[in-house]
Amino acid sequence: MGSPFTGFAIEDDDGDCEDTLDLHLPVDFLALFGGGTTYLLDQLHTWGPVATSVGSFHLLPVRIEEDLPLIQSWMNDPAVAPYWELDEPRNRTEDHLRAQLDGDGRSVPCLGVLDGTPMSYWEIYRADLDPLARHYPARPHDTGIHLLVGRAADRGRGLGSSLIRAVADLILDRRPACARVVAEPDLGNTPSVAAFLSAGFRFADEVDLPGKRAALMMRDRVLRDVL
Repeated sequence: MGSPFTGFAIEDDDGDCEDTLDLHLPVDFLALFGGGTTYLLDQLHTWGPVATSVGSFHLLPVRIEEDLPLIQSWMNDPAVAPYWELDEPRNRTEDHLRAQLDGDGRSVPCLGVLDGTPMSYWEIYRADLDPLARHYPARPHDTGIHLLVGRAADRGRGLGSSLIRAVADLILDRRPACARVVAEPDLGNTPSVAAFLSAGFRFADEVDLPGKRAALMMRDRVLRDVL
């Protein structure tokens, strides 16, 4: 079943429309679910740490005054910048974070803290309320993830796969209405696609999104003990 919001579209000057926060949910809809900001992602700020194969991991919603310099430094890493495109101008990362923090709660930017050390950036978002839903048969409560591993020393050694699996399972545990976790890494970003496959995601399709050809990846609740 498709998302009831897949028909909403707001175009920019180039005719593209794929920004999560450009889709404005009706006030009546948000009021129906207690204002939206806690409902849409089941109070992510209360989820707490989880034990993983690589240590204790905690998703902490971004505090922009404290966390912006670190996140901005990661976005300016030459290995990261081509995929996130938040390195220039200087305020672009801040604007990106504030748009989510000031939004209705459908997308939450987080620091990934491993054994007390911030080492990754994550966005947990409602894929069924996102423009992505127009590119695949979305289901209610589909939940998406974006991520980057901040330090070069933490990349390429399987750490990302372990954390992706842990976060996907955390979402399924904390969001009982969510049947699957969705990701859409750039098809040309082979390490990222491989990390999702190693984390128990399946390759569902190739989709054309603004600026990239993406691999649509899914981790299904019914398959979580198999993959």
